Amino acid sequence: MKRSIAALVMTSSLVLATGAFAQTLDKVVKVGSLGDQSGLYADIGGPGSTVAAQMAVEDSGLLAKGWKIEVIAADHQNKPDVGTNIGKQWIDVEKVDVFVDLASSGVGLAISNLAKEKNVVNLNSGSASSDLTGSQCSPNTVHWVYDTWMLANGTGKALAKAGGDSWFFLTADYAFGHALERDTAAVVTANGGKVLGGVKHPLNNADFSSFLLQAQSSKAKIIGLANAGGDTTNSIKQAAEFGIVQGGQKLAGMLMFITDVHSLGLKVAQGLNFTETFYWDMNDQTRAFTKRFNEKYKKGPPTMVQAGVYSSLIHYFKALEALGGNPHDGRAVVAKMKELPTDDPLFGKGSVRADGRKIHPAYLFEVKKPADSKYPWDYYNLVATIPAAEAFIPLEKSVCPMLKKT
Repeated sequence: MKRSIAALVMTSSLVLATGAFAQTLDKVVKVGSLGDQSGLYADIGGPGSTVAAQMAVEDSGLLAKGWKIEVIAADHQNKPDVGTNIGKQWIDVEKVDVFVDLASSGVGLAISNLAKEKNVVNLNSGSASSDLTGSQCSPNTVHWVYDTWMLANGTGKALAKAGGDSWFFLTADYAFGHALERDTAAVVTANGGKVLGGVKHPLNNADFSSFLLQAQSSKAKIIGLANAGGDTTNSIKQAAEFGIVQGGQKLAGMLMFITDVHSLGLKVAQGLNFTETFYWDMNDQTRAFTKRFNEKYKKGPPTMVQAGVYSSLIHYFKALEALGGNPHDGRAVVAKMKELPTDDPLFGKGSVRADGRKIHPAYLFEVKKPADSKYPWDYYNLVATIPAAEAFIPLEKSVCPMLKKT
């Protein structure tokens, strides 16, 4: 009788457990587009990222199969505490399943920790810090598009090998800038160069004159701009006023977007080298997507962050469909995303590694001369393609704690 009762209890437990799982496996998804909606990085992600997310929902094919998918958006103001408070509200009250965008590494790292704590999915295409899949990796985070290691080993290595053997850094004083300077300095010294100095500047800074004068007086061949968005464009514009390039020093925009080139204009930006993983005019597929994107978002072609929002969500939806529904279990969904190969019209074929790093090629570009630009936003010449296997830090060199053998 005892054995019969035990068997009955075990059977009942299995039925209850199976029933509980079945109740959580539904076809309802809420996407949270958390970005800079009106400030320094708004053109990089922000409203354009929300449009890209909505396009991914439409293109997933899930709506026609009875899924209910909603996209909501908010402004994190480039402040980790603001982003974290919004994230908590979204998860606890709005029942958000997945975060996208997250331009600003301070916010990105904070949301990565929150996503791990709350067991939701974090698809980061906006933040650059390589720590997201390094020292602060998480089973809930996938880092799409680019990172500081890739930027350093693309632009930094190319310039160092071309004779840029002395560097001075202008660095945004927060997580992203620190990581980019660190990773680039490591590449410069590994290729026989020297770092002569550097200076930190506040985020969203207006006056770079004192910082540029320090860089100019250093006599470094390369002035590395470890900043982004308006900080980068302001640095370059003010450097032109000081005649820094004419004086023989070269500016290295370590992170630049097509929106930055547009803001500068080709007359100022021509000749700049930088690394990206997406360009709207790369092929027929990227051009077709851009045409559709521009019908919804009138400000210009998608940046690589906005393209990454679309690409990451397409793969996320494929994982949900492979699971048979949404388990509302972030770790389980990310694990499935790592199992499946990635393939979309913007980044092509790729994969998600065990440390959460999305792998695809990167491209070293040079900004065209005004006379060489044939149509609107025709800004880049392709200098070199960096294969996917070389574009990001090798897995065996990753310091991600999840990779440690027990």
